[in-house]
Amino acid sequence: MRYASLGSGSKGNATLVATDNGVVLVDCGFSVRETVRRLARLRCNPEDLDAILVTHEHSDHIRGVVPLARKYGLPVFMTAGTAKAVSSCRDVIAHEVNPHRSLSLAGFDIIPVAVPHDAREPVQYIFRAGGNSLGILTDLGCITPHVIDAYRECDGLLLEANHDVGMLANGPYPPSLKRRVGGRWGHLSNDQAAALLAALGPERIQSLVLAHISEKNNARELVSAAVAPHTAAVGNLTYACQAQGFPWQTLL
Repeated sequence: MRYASLGSGSKGNATLVATDNGVVLVDCGFSVRETVRRLARLRCNPEDLDAILVTHEHSDHIRGVVPLARKYGLPVFMTAGTAKAVSSCRDVIAHEVNPHRSLSLAGFDIIPVAVPHDAREPVQYIFRAGGNSLGILTDLGCITPHVIDAYRECDGLLLEANHDVGMLANGPYPPSLKRRVGGRWGHLSNDQAAALLAALGPERIQSLVLAHISEKNNARELVSAAVAPHTAAVGNLTYACQAQGFPWQTLL
């Protein structure tokens, strides 16, 4: 199993997950033209995609989903709540994701995981194929027992480390946005990401990507310092960015 990112952050998110049997795009927060350009950087074309999975309806995750799906005839999978928040999804081949039931798609067994975030019915996803398990986990404001249980057996993990608490508190956002980002329905801080790694036991993780890192309220060195006590045993540690995402990572 391989995974890569077209970009990660508040200006747009999209993640590729692939095996020899299929390729799935998780979210698409970029225009069609920009998506095609970023796919090409990863030696992938829209025609290679089998489907688009959607986590939630915020624009940095869904902006390009419907236009891309419509142009290339791609099926789209999302929860009923997300679909209700995206009226234009009527124009594409849409399939409902049940947050409590796994689905088989493009050679993957995919497990939706309900998360606390300020959207209609947000989920994140765990992919299983070829004896490996990859967890994608961003856009949640707090760590729940359900999340810990679901992600405990992951060989690869794409994990949000959105903000540093001090930088957010002293940064340029208005108070209402600071409360949203730092609240229980917002985004994980560096310290929360570190706490989740500690709870999961990172010894199993072959590949760890820290993602959705805020360009205004965080810095890579702060993320690194926060997670350092829990990443010594991780086989490969990568940091995603907004402009480049991250290159292909392989689970063996």
